[in-house]
Amino acid sequence: MRLKRNRYLLHLLSYGGASNVSLRTKSREFAMQMLFQWDMSQQDPAKLEAKFWKSAKAADKTRDFANQLFEGAAKEITALDEIIGKHCENWRFERLAAIDRAILRLAIHEMSSSSTPPKVVLNEAVELAKKFSSEESGAFVNGVLDAVHKSFTMK
Repeated sequence: MRLKRNRYLLHLLSYGGASNVSLRTKSREFAMQMLFQWDMSQQDPAKLEAKFWKSAKAADKTRDFANQLFEGAAKEITALDEIIGKHCENWRFERLAAIDRAILRLAIHEMSSSSTPPKVVLNEAVELAKKFSSEESGAFVNGVLDAVHKSFTMK
């Protein structure tokens, strides 16, 4: 466990140090919040984004990365939901907590469309689930994303 944590920290440092990492972490948190709001309201993504940033304050880099993640996931929502449904054993997609759906959509989008290592995306998603959903959701998100990652590497 300690070795994995040290490797994770080394990876994070190699991507620009702690301040850069916290900006990307905060970006993922903002993107997840926008996805959650979008899931609840089904408003136009551009309008939701503009409204969101009126109350949320962030550095330009943080905002840009959050917008990139949110917009990408919103555009791919049908495909992302299909992937989630395939990998949620014994769970109907509609029964998933909205916050867990947002986290899974965000993470799968980032895993499939960026150069961020999948382990980093997975760890960040689990932390979001623990922070915003529940401890059990952390384990659930980990299991689903691990299965998704394995299916991506098999292709």
